[in-house]
Amino acid sequence: MIDYIRGSLTELNPALAVIDAAGVGYAINIALPTYSFLQPLENKEVKLFITEIIREDTHDLYGFPSKGERSLFELLLTVSGIGANTARMIMSAFSAGEVRQIIATGNARQLSQVKGLGPKTAQRVIVDLKDKVLKIDLGMADKPETGISDSGTSGHSPVRDEAVSALTMLGFAQSPTAKAVDKILQDSPAYTVEQVIRLALKML
Repeated sequence: MIDYIRGSLTELNPALAVIDAAGVGYAINIALPTYSFLQPLENKEVKLFITEIIREDTHDLYGFPSKGERSLFELLLTVSGIGANTARMIMSAFSAGEVRQIIATGNARQLSQVKGLGPKTAQRVIVDLKDKVLKIDLGMADKPETGISDSGTSGHSPVRDEAVSALTMLGFAQSPTAKAVDKILQDSPAYTVEQVIRLALKML
């Protein structure tokens, strides 16, 4: 079992990070807050705590900056009907603290805004995890100081292209994804990639 991977961050997009550890490149699925955490650290040494999802036809790695975020992700996986991709979408649509608060307060309506979560599944998450989620110490990793901003304009900007690419990797169809991203950037051209993706996840 892999507990964490430490190495040089060689590739990064909002859905995937590649870490070179001792000459081996590990492709690690990430949620949006992890992307924001890693953004100023490209080509530097990073450490991600790992959840392994092993099936007959695949071996996927999911990475998080803190043990608490990983614990929250793994807790979501214990709910019937919640797979790794849906859990990642939940943790991309909201911060880890927001996810914990939504579940603890029984806000199934807000949770059901996430793609792939109908009202019944959202309610099941609340029922199954309400008493467990507050026991998790999120222990958020220290976010590096950075002046990096992904501001852009509507149209085929780097922000637009990166947001569409990330949402497509998460399983959304290209055409409606592009339309949603274009609409968001038309209304708010200074949004960062993270802001665009968060809003698009609630629209698609």
